[in-house]
Amino acid sequence: MDTLNFGWEEWMSLPELGLPALKAKIDTGARTSALHAHDIEVFGPAKQPKVRFNVHPIAGKDHVSITCSAPILDRREVTSSNGEAELRYVIETRLDVGGQSWPIEVTLTDRSSMTSRMLLGRQALQDHITITASEKRLQPELSYDVYHSSAMRKVAPARSLRIAVLSRENNYSTRRLVEVGEARGHTVEVIDTTRCYMAINAMAPEVHYDGKRLPRYDAVIPRIGASITAYGTAVIRQFETTGTYCVNGSAGITASRDKLHAHQILASKKIGMPTTAFAASPKDTANIMGLVGTAPVIVKLLESTQGKGVVLAETKKAAESVIGAFRGLRANFLVQDFVKEAAGEDIRCLVVDGKVVASMKRTGADGDFRSNLHRGGSATSVRISKAEREAAVRAARVFGLGKAGVDLLRSESGPKVLEVNSSPGFEGIENATGKDIVGKVYDMIEARVKPRPVRRRS
Repeated sequence: MDTLNFGWEEWMSLPELGLPALKAKIDTGARTSALHAHDIEVFGPAKQPKVRFNVHPIAGKDHVSITCSAPILDRREVTSSNGEAELRYVIETRLDVGGQSWPIEVTLTDRSSMTSRMLLGRQALQDHITITASEKRLQPELSYDVYHSSAMRKVAPARSLRIAVLSRENNYSTRRLVEVGEARGHTVEVIDTTRCYMAINAMAPEVHYDGKRLPRYDAVIPRIGASITAYGTAVIRQFETTGTYCVNGSAGITASRDKLHAHQILASKKIGMPTTAFAASPKDTANIMGLVGTAPVIVKLLESTQGKGVVLAETKKAAESVIGAFRGLRANFLVQDFVKEAAGEDIRCLVVDGKVVASMKRTGADGDFRSNLHRGGSATSVRISKAEREAAVRAARVFGLGKAGVDLLRSESGPKVLEVNSSPGFEGIENATGKDIVGKVYDMIEARVKPRPVRRRS
């Protein structure tokens, strides 16, 4: 390596941590280098633990915060210049300065009272470096402007993430989320939503689980069952309050689960759907049927899932009987036009990050107009039209869902959206299409949690 001459302070970068510009104090009296870090938390398996921490790279600008993670190299007792001993985590990362790069060991500690965000000890100072203690910044100047520019997303490294999957079931979808995430080097923890509870506090909102405060997650993947929608979305709202990225937000899940609300949203955005009528307790069955057309019609409970509570009434008399039964149960229901040309088939489009990443045609079991796979239906991969793709993407977007299963019917007048599912299963569509859908979900998460440019404050 060419000789480098350092003053007592130099600009440098730690690219593996996503820190493109730092001022470091050169201290030959200190053996170990130190980086200002806060919110330090250990995660990952006990045999290969990692540490997640935040760095304020600019002194006095705490609103600029970069989240970092790295494998733990050691935990070491370090004595500071004032004689105080502290047990610190040690990581290894690459140092870039003056066009040269080499690995260094760094300890993590709170340096909020120090002007320099980093201290470079003699262990990091290789033989080709000379020190001129009376000078400073002898190496090329860097700038904190990078933290306010779009370059932040480009220079952000791929790092290990800590991810929570909110799920009560050990099913294919949950297992795939864990397996794929861990294969990418992330730590994925499955959290039973009903065992979470919340500390609702304006200053320090927290989510607790089994008697302990949950750590800071980089992302949360909700898989909230219909039976716990209200409580599940409350837990997601709490994570949103703490600033955690949630693949699907609480508002989108709540709206998509309420079939009446969902249809009203779709209609307001002029997204095609079967003609639908709703009444809590209609006195005139003929009138509500008249709103959707002649029999056959679909009568659907608002709380129905996986095809349960969905009835095909093939005649006016049958419709009157079904509606009368639902009225007797004081149940809320929709009456919907039956799209005959769909012939018991629908299209499930899996939308991730605003794109249809896979689609399958679902066909109902013999004699069943419902195409749900849970009810014995079958699935095959299918090519969809541009209009179907646009309808699916728009439907997911109006609910603000990062991932969604959008069910379409093919009608003579174009695609009709039946439902937007905020917790779609992956097994049927991955098996039918052979595509790695869960990998697409992680592509979205990894892109979303990268640091964004920070707005300047006066």
